[in-house]
Amino acid sequence: MGDYEHTATIRRPPDVVFDYVSAVENLPSFFDSMRDAHAEGGDDVHVVADVEGHTYEGEAWMHADPDAKHVRWGAESASGYHGELFVTGIGDEESKVTVTLHTEHADGPGIRAGLEQTLANLKTQLDGSSTEPAG
Repeated sequence: MGDYEHTATIRRPPDVVFDYVSAVENLPSFFDSMRDAHAEGGDDVHVVADVEGHTYEGEAWMHADPDAKHVRWGAESASGYHGELFVTGIGDEESKVTVTLHTEHADGPGIRAGLEQTLANLKTQLDGSSTEPAG
């Protein structure tokens, strides 16, 4: 069992960041393992993802709360997979984005690297910068 968390700062207003991360069709652009996602109605989402060397296609769920700028998601599976993403304003022009993930069977370093890459992808797409240290 594992719980993982990673945070990054994005130089975009919180409403812009939340609108992007809460749109189902944008999920494959920042979650590297996700190949396709589309809304099925309500909180239901159909996804195609490559997970641990296997392609998973099936139903998942995603719930976005615009007032709290909070997105929750998960899949009905034996792994207990679910996560959350929080967007917090830092003034009017920056956002702190925190992503958490819970899974019953986990590869700690691989999951951590995946969360870091997810936020690096968001940062690159939304503010044009990287989470990599300047060097």
